[in-house]
Amino acid sequence: MNNYLLFEVGVEELPSRFVSSTLEQIKNNLTKLFNENRIVFDDIETYGTPRRLAFVVKGISDKQSNLEEEVKGPSKKIAVDADGNFTKPALGFIKSKGLKEEDVYFKQVGKDEYIFGTIKQEGIETSEVLKTILPEAVKAVTFPKAMRWGGKNIRFARPIRWMVTLLNDKVLEVNLEGIVSSNVTKGHRFLGEKEFTVNSLEDYYEKLEKNYVILDQNKRKELIKNQCIEVANSLGGEVEFDDDLLEEVTHLVEYPTAFYGEFDSAYANLPKEVVTTPMKEHQRYFPVLKDGKLLPNFIAVRNGNDYKIDVVKAGNEKVLVARLEDALFFYKEDTKKNLESYIEKLKTVVFQAKLGTVYDKTLRIEKLSSDILESLNLNDIKEDTIRAAKLCKADLVTSMVFEFTELQGIMGREYAKVGGENEVVSEAIFEHYLPRFAGDILPKTKAGIALSISDKLDSIAGFFAIGIQPTGSQDPYALRRQALGVLSILMDKKLDVNLKDLVNHALNNYDNLEFNKEEVCTQIMEFFKERIKNLFRDLGIRYDVIEAVLSSEINDISDMHTRAVELNKWLSTEGLVEMLTAFNRVSTLAQKATLSSVKEDLLKEEAEIKLYNGFKEIKVKVEDLLKDKKYSEALDAFASLRPLVDNMFDNVMVMDKDEVIKENRLALLKQIYDTMLNICDLSKIVYK
Repeated sequence: MNNYLLFEVGVEELPSRFVSSTLEQIKNNLTKLFNENRIVFDDIETYGTPRRLAFVVKGISDKQSNLEEEVKGPSKKIAVDADGNFTKPALGFIKSKGLKEEDVYFKQVGKDEYIFGTIKQEGIETSEVLKTILPEAVKAVTFPKAMRWGGKNIRFARPIRWMVTLLNDKVLEVNLEGIVSSNVTKGHRFLGEKEFTVNSLEDYYEKLEKNYVILDQNKRKELIKNQCIEVANSLGGEVEFDDDLLEEVTHLVEYPTAFYGEFDSAYANLPKEVVTTPMKEHQRYFPVLKDGKLLPNFIAVRNGNDYKIDVVKAGNEKVLVARLEDALFFYKEDTKKNLESYIEKLKTVVFQAKLGTVYDKTLRIEKLSSDILESLNLNDIKEDTIRAAKLCKADLVTSMVFEFTELQGIMGREYAKVGGENEVVSEAIFEHYLPRFAGDILPKTKAGIALSISDKLDSIAGFFAIGIQPTGSQDPYALRRQALGVLSILMDKKLDVNLKDLVNHALNNYDNLEFNKEEVCTQIMEFFKERIKNLFRDLGIRYDVIEAVLSSEINDISDMHTRAVELNKWLSTEGLVEMLTAFNRVSTLAQKATLSSVKEDLLKEEAEIKLYNGFKEIKVKVEDLLKDKKYSEALDAFASLRPLVDNMFDNVMVMDKDEVIKENRLALLKQIYDTMLNICDLSKIVYK
């Protein structure tokens, strides 16, 4: 089918952060509604700018597919009375399905007969169905903040001003609460025609480009990137791209033109982040570097052409200089004192009403980081770590961080260096916030690792202790993110440390609160367990492997990750099904054992004697391999028991009439099962 649908929703300038998500939502809504209404299509292409959301549906069918569906009604004993007439329930069923009495019939389902009918419905023209579908797809979009306008009931991020709907070059009149679609769209707000008519999809693309609208966001992004690189090259430097910023700028403009601005080189001597943060976060500019050092230039992107670009350049320079002047003032004022002098002020900053001040939190971080160093046998860096713990939150009360909150940790590092702190302390102050978001860098230094884990565990322990936990989509204190940060560090750095011990250490620091420590610790470990499941799933580990690895107590996260990865690979082993079947039988019977020791003199049958002797040898081998964390080899060694296990089940009655013999055989199976659990619980593995 060569049919197409063009659907454009024209809006007041949409906030850039909403463009991608709105395109995705409407596309998903359209896909769902097309499927529900039996409209076949090949693909939906999406395009977005600040002023328009466009959807091109390729290969759309002329009409709905015909419907033929068998529907089931009440049972015959309810549907028919003693005289053989249809009852009210039966007549209600017939009417609700648009059937006639002669259309229904009875079929046997299980022990009873039920009334059935076949609904047949011929598909109607797609053009008619679209008049309902398109408004529904737009109305179903949700925003964190939405608005109503002009007395309409629809809620949207910004007012909708026009719609274009073309079905195979013909205008399809769609009414969205009084906004009636046509074939009239608008060009660039300042450079293009106010309105113009489009007569086909090709005409739409061509006229938009002539009217200074680059519709395809991917094309726009690439254009911005290339322009920025070209401008940076002309300055003898290179542009520092930020993916999120590039995405944002792409959705701020319809016709991009990159240009550079200048600022006093004195500002470039400030710490890099002091300059680039107001550039990127407040002005949406790209920094320019040369040999890793900041040049006194920035690159901005205008929504328009190069007409009077010098005026635009001067205006942007003026705005940035005002920001940089503030930053320079704050930096000079903050560095008049050393970082330690700000600690006292932390006593006036509340962390949480029940959990005390930020100063109290630094004391807990200091204690917990000391416990972590002890666990990792890293006492050689204890002095620097404790020093960094004292200073890690001090920059929160500096003028710079008060104005630019994004610089917390960064300014702590810079001010520590200015104040004469060593490199280990300075870097740990910055790193204790890492990772700050999904995909962020992790701390590299040992002191930074200890502080980062301490900071996050302290928050998790404190909030759980006072009964504040994430629920559903609600997580106001970002405890899930902090838990994932702890897990990511433990896994990435392969730290051999017991997470439950660390949680208990963190809870011990809240001895001023009344709570059931054992109960709260269990809640926190369950919380971490769910985060581990999500993290492992994202790493491509099978769900049943995750369950198998998590069957034992959560302790060494790095080790659990290694086990999961090894088991995930190992499951391609030849003869897996037969082996799992055998050990599942072991698992099932082992649950019935009341004893754990085996008496050799009670082993009477050759098959059970061979299994016992073979198991003793393999157990020693498995334990040695586990000490060296060679999990694949341990699994191979354990799997080699299978022939002996099969032989016993084939030739020995485990559940013997003699209670003593039975218990001894169950004890043997329990020993095998317990050894398996030291690796993972193979009974959790799903196989066909």
